[in-house]
Amino acid sequence: MSRIFTTSFASVYPHYVTKVERKGRTKAELDQVIEWLTGFDESALSEHLQAGTTFEDFFGDARLNPGASLITGVVCGVRVEEVEDPLMQKIRYLDKLVDELAKGKSMEKVLRA
Repeated sequence: MSRIFTTSFASVYPHYVTKVERKGRTKAELDQVIEWLTGFDESALSEHLQAGTTFEDFFGDARLNPGASLITGVVCGVRVEEVEDPLMQKIRYLDKLVDELAKGKSMEKVLRA
Protein backbone atom coordinates (compact mmCIF):
# COMPACT_ATOMS: atom_id res chain seq x y z
CA MET A 1 0.00 0.00 0.00
CA SER A 2 1.40 3.35 -1.02
CA ARG A 3 1.79 6.10 1.56
CA ILE A 4 -0.19 8.47 -0.68
CA PHE A 5 -3.33 6.37 -0.09
CA THR A 6 -3.44 7.43 3.58
CA THR A 7 -2.34 11.01 2.94
CA SER A 8 -5.09 13.58 3.30
CA PHE A 9 -6.24 15.13 0.05
CA ALA A 10 -6.34 18.49 1.88
CA SER A 11 -2.59 18.33 2.50
CA VAL A 12 -1.84 17.98 -1.24
CA TYR A 13 -4.56 20.27 -2.63
CA PRO A 14 -2.66 23.53 -1.82
CA HIS A 15 0.28 22.19 -3.84
CA TYR A 16 -2.03 21.63 -6.82
CA VAL A 17 -3.35 25.20 -6.42
CA THR A 18 0.18 26.63 -6.22
CA LYS A 19 1.29 24.67 -9.27
CA VAL A 20 -1.54 25.84 -11.52
CA GLU A 21 -1.52 29.44 -10.25
CA ARG A 22 2.24 29.69 -10.78
CA LYS A 23 1.55 28.87 -14.44
CA GLY A 24 -1.22 31.46 -14.82
CA ARG A 25 -4.23 29.21 -14.25
CA THR A 26 -6.82 29.60 -11.52
CA LYS A 27 -8.06 27.67 -8.50
CA ALA A 28 -11.50 27.70 -10.15
CA GLU A 29 -10.06 25.92 -13.20
CA LEU A 30 -8.40 23.36 -10.92
CA ASP A 31 -11.69 22.79 -9.11
CA GLN A 32 -13.42 22.35 -12.48
CA VAL A 33 -10.88 19.66 -13.42
CA ILE A 34 -11.38 17.90 -10.06
CA GLU A 35 -15.16 18.06 -10.51
CA TRP A 36 -14.90 16.60 -14.01
CA LEU A 37 -12.79 13.69 -12.78
CA THR A 38 -14.54 12.94 -9.47
CA GLY A 39 -18.04 14.37 -9.75
CA PHE A 40 -17.46 16.48 -6.62
CA ASP A 41 -19.02 19.92 -6.91
CA GLU A 42 -17.63 22.90 -4.97
CA SER A 43 -19.59 21.97 -1.84
CA ALA A 44 -18.53 18.30 -1.84
CA LEU A 45 -14.90 19.23 -2.54
CA SER A 46 -14.97 21.70 0.33
CA GLU A 47 -16.37 19.03 2.67
CA HIS A 48 -13.57 16.63 1.76
CA LEU A 49 -10.96 19.34 2.28
CA GLN A 50 -12.36 20.30 5.68
CA ALA A 51 -12.72 16.68 6.80
CA GLY A 52 -9.13 15.81 5.89
CA THR A 53 -10.29 12.89 3.75
CA THR A 54 -7.53 10.49 2.68
CA PHE A 55 -6.89 9.92 -1.01
CA GLU A 56 -8.27 6.41 -0.56
CA ASP A 57 -11.57 7.71 0.84
CA PHE A 58 -11.64 10.69 -1.53
CA PHE A 59 -11.54 8.46 -4.59
CA GLY A 60 -13.70 5.85 -2.85
CA ASP A 61 -16.49 8.46 -2.68
CA ALA A 62 -15.88 9.74 -6.21
CA ARG A 63 -17.96 8.92 -9.28
CA LEU A 64 -15.10 8.71 -11.76
CA ASN A 65 -15.88 10.33 -15.09
CA PRO A 66 -16.33 7.73 -17.86
CA GLY A 67 -13.92 9.80 -19.94
CA ALA A 68 -11.12 9.22 -17.42
CA SER A 69 -9.93 6.25 -19.47
CA LEU A 70 -8.99 8.77 -22.18
CA ILE A 71 -6.31 10.20 -19.87
CA THR A 72 -2.99 8.93 -21.15
CA GLY A 73 0.62 9.92 -20.88
CA VAL A 74 3.45 9.95 -18.39
CA VAL A 75 3.42 11.29 -14.83
CA CYS A 76 6.50 10.88 -12.63
CA GLY A 77 7.98 8.55 -15.24
CA VAL A 78 4.98 6.21 -15.22
CA ARG A 79 2.39 5.78 -17.98
CA VAL A 80 -0.99 6.43 -16.32
CA GLU A 81 -2.79 3.97 -18.57
CA GLU A 82 -0.44 1.18 -17.41
CA VAL A 83 -0.80 1.70 -13.65
CA GLU A 84 -2.15 -1.58 -12.28
CA ASP A 85 -3.52 -0.48 -8.90
CA PRO A 86 -6.95 1.13 -9.51
CA LEU A 87 -6.57 3.71 -6.71
CA MET A 88 -3.05 4.69 -7.77
CA GLN A 89 -4.30 5.03 -11.35
CA LYS A 90 -7.03 7.46 -10.21
CA ILE A 91 -4.44 9.50 -8.30
CA ARG A 92 -2.21 9.54 -11.39
CA TYR A 93 -5.17 10.61 -13.52
CA LEU A 94 -5.57 13.63 -11.26
CA ASP A 95 -1.84 14.35 -11.35
CA LYS A 96 -1.88 14.20 -15.15
CA LEU A 97 -4.85 16.57 -15.40
CA VAL A 98 -3.17 19.05 -13.03
CA ASP A 99 0.02 18.83 -15.13
CA GLU A 100 -1.89 19.47 -18.34
CA LEU A 101 -3.70 22.43 -16.79
CA ALA A 102 -0.42 23.88 -15.55
CA LYS A 103 1.18 23.41 -18.97
CA GLY A 104 -1.46 25.66 -20.50
CA LYS A 105 -3.62 23.15 -22.35
CA SER A 106 -7.10 24.38 -23.11
CA MET A 107 -9.83 23.27 -20.71
CA GLU A 108 -11.52 21.51 -23.62
CA LYS A 109 -8.45 19.31 -24.11
CA VAL A 110 -7.84 18.78 -20.39
CA LEU A 111 -11.46 17.67 -19.91
CA ARG A 112 -11.33 15.41 -22.96
CA ALA A 113 -14.27 17.23 -24.54
